[in-house]
Amino acid sequence: MGMGFSEKMVVKAIEQDGEGNTDSILEYLLTYSALENCPQELENSPQAEPQVVSDNCSSDYDESFLDDFSDTDSCHENQENINSLSDKEKKLLFLADMGYTVEEASIAMDRCGPDSSVVELTDFISAAQISKAADADLGELSDEEKPRPKHLYKDYNKQKKRKFLDYRLWERKKQRGYEKKLRNEDDEPIRLPNPMVGFGVPAEPCPVFHRTLPEAAVGPPYFYYENVALAPKGVWSTISRFLYDVEPEFVDSKYFCATARKRGYIHNLPIQNRFPLLPLPPLTIYEALPLTRKWWPSWDTRTKLNCIQTCVGSAKLTDRIRKALEEWDGVPPMSVQKYVLDECRKWNLVWVGRNKLAPLEPDEVEMLLGFPRNHTRGGGISRTDRYKSLGNSFQVDTVAYHFSVLKDMFPGGITLLSLFSGIGGAEIALHRLGIPLKNVVAVEISETNRNILRSWWEQTNQRGTLVDIADVQQLNGDRLEQLIHTFGGFDLIVGGSPCNNLAGSNRVSRDGLEVTSPNIIWPFSEWLCCLG
Repeated sequence: MGMGFSEKMVVKAIEQDGEGNTDSILEYLLTYSALENCPQELENSPQAEPQVVSDNCSSDYDESFLDDFSDTDSCHENQENINSLSDKEKKLLFLADMGYTVEEASIAMDRCGPDSSVVELTDFISAAQISKAADADLGELSDEEKPRPKHLYKDYNKQKKRKFLDYRLWERKKQRGYEKKLRNEDDEPIRLPNPMVGFGVPAEPCPVFHRTLPEAAVGPPYFYYENVALAPKGVWSTISRFLYDVEPEFVDSKYFCATARKRGYIHNLPIQNRFPLLPLPPLTIYEALPLTRKWWPSWDTRTKLNCIQTCVGSAKLTDRIRKALEEWDGVPPMSVQKYVLDECRKWNLVWVGRNKLAPLEPDEVEMLLGFPRNHTRGGGISRTDRYKSLGNSFQVDTVAYHFSVLKDMFPGGITLLSLFSGIGGAEIALHRLGIPLKNVVAVEISETNRNILRSWWEQTNQRGTLVDIADVQQLNGDRLEQLIHTFGGFDLIVGGSPCNNLAGSNRVSRDGLEVTSPNIIWPFSEWLCCLG
């Protein structure tokens, strides 16, 4: 009773579980309290205005992808229940819809901050899962305590109620101090710089940095490894440990283009005398997409797009938004504005007409990421595959800024080992810098991506040699030794595209590799040792 439970509840719990079983009594009290409070909160919730609910996926995505990004339409009763929650609770339930546990979602919000986007939160959760899968990084609850994935529920209303109760029960446990210890040193977030400018970015004032690399890490050969920035400390500790304990450089691509992309780069490249690609790319939405300015409402204050994903909002979603806006003459009320802006930020929607929003077209995404126009178009590549390939790629201008120091070092050309090369972001960055590509060994499991890179290689009349390898496991010691003998070694080894698989929104979009940090970093570091 000293914990706030009524005498009647305590007596009932003792009768139910016996006087000596304190754990069972407490569990009964917490569960009973959650069940008792839930209906009251739902019944007392005010009538909410119709919410614009996301389809969360393009209409041509496969069924497995729809399992993770399904349309969340529900009956009015469920909608009222959800609308009565706070913004934090709505995000927690949205993440639960995606299959994450409430514990994972809550820890991610604590670490990333209450204003973090769903994309940033899923980045953090998925990265933590990958970091220490065997040790169950973000959850130690028993199977009975964990909120179940949504595909196990046949009835949608029961699913929503269960998730709501899961959240309430877990919150009570946390407040009373009876939750199990979920945090340890490895899942603590690394301290990210703000602003996220690394060792400097163009047109932004910053101090002069100096760094001393471990002797074993001094190039050549040079290495460059990318990973999502919003990952637990354990992820970055693992990557650094395998790569000579070099500390990551954290950069947000919003300083190079009109879209954000928070990434960390572990590399041994020089950091002085960098220069950007010219001409400088557009840095705002208006500059990148000038035709949108005519229709952009004053209450949408976005100047940058969020991180490019591998999927886009559907026509059904944009139609719902249009109908919600057309109910109002002039400026819509704040609640409608919030619904619309939430969807705009989640899916990078842009204004193309009065009350009309649309997802980015693939050629617009190519431009924002620094790729040539039509780089992913044609050749039997579907629209869906274009979005997937682009969402898993480098931001070319950012990478080129880091690679620019190599231009004077390799005037006669460079030999590159590109691991998990995707659609050729590293190769295009070097090419645009004017660094000849003498020899490129590109390892990429996706046939679509290999075809895109091969097509670009031929269209740009590259004079060097391109060797593409479909599976990283084919690049064993004997094959690597043969390539070293043929090309005389490698000047630069680039990797990290599968790190985009750490992004929660992208977690099922890469073909092949089951990505865990050691499984990717270990061969990368082994090949690096061979090249050194």
